Amino acid sequence: MVELLHKAEGETDPDFGCPPHMRPIKEYLSKGVINLDKPSGPTSHEVDSWVKRILKTTKTGHGGTLDPRVTGVLPVGIDQATRVIHLLLEAPKEYVCLMRLHEEVEDCRIVEILREFQGKIFQTPPVKSAVKRELRVRNIYYADLLEIEGQNVLFRIGCEAGTYIRKYCHDIGEALGSGAHMAELRRTMVGPFREDETLKNLQELTDAYQEWLDEGDESGLRETVLPMETAASHLPQIIIRDSAVDAVCHGADLAAGGILQLCPDIQKGSTVALYTLKGELVAAGASLHDSNEICKINKGIVVDIKKVFMEPGTYPKMWK
Repeated sequence: MVELLHKAEGETDPDFGCPPHMRPIKEYLSKGVINLDKPSGPTSHEVDSWVKRILKTTKTGHGGTLDPRVTGVLPVGIDQATRVIHLLLEAPKEYVCLMRLHEEVEDCRIVEILREFQGKIFQTPPVKSAVKRELRVRNIYYADLLEIEGQNVLFRIGCEAGTYIRKYCHDIGEALGSGAHMAELRRTMVGPFREDETLKNLQELTDAYQEWLDEGDESGLRETVLPMETAASHLPQIIIRDSAVDAVCHGADLAAGGILQLCPDIQKGSTVALYTLKGELVAAGASLHDSNEICKINKGIVVDIKKVFMEPGTYPKMWK
């Protein structure tokens, strides 16, 4: 967890709420997300349906659609956690791409063009896309060359949500004068979800669930499925008082008096995540002030709540 600024002292009531990793297994699953390694072939929606069938759950949802041939990180939310998955739609993404040039180009020229295609770039979505085809600005955080072999160029790219890597390769080909297309693509990061030890495939999920059913061993499931709080861990955090939790759960905006701790890097207008002292995700909303201003405010609304994730009644009602 990032360093938090202390605004006030508070104590948590042991009779209410539960640390995310200690939830009973059925509740843990219904508020869980999977850092899933999507295979090549199926659509993201098909993978959703397979997860739903494996876990015998009622609802699943993924964060950031991948084309059928694209592999890699596909966060999938289960039941109540499907609402939290929406917080990932605007999160930064990272990919490893194999680009195929239509004719050989000098290595130094490829390095030069990749350097130029960083920062803010203009993109028009491809013909086959789910959004309106109009010129948009997208931010490329980095484009690191990994290897060049003949007409094959392997690179790692970190980009803003909504960047089309297929179009990125096409535009680089145009700039090189050789033409190019995306040959293979693997997503290695979506916000806090990375290609690391938490990345699991469908077989691992199936084995973990079956082990719980057959032997009552929860350890595999708890390792494979992560608490839904993981899907909001890339957002600036605000820790709120137990006495403010139920009011927020009923849709009230967060007042200054309900804050205990907050991240030092909150900007006015940015999306922030609200947590209990036990680490449970309560809601997300738009901050009306930056961190320094919030620390000086004693009353008034400081966060405009946009989405609530905790059920009302989880904490006692302490508001009128």
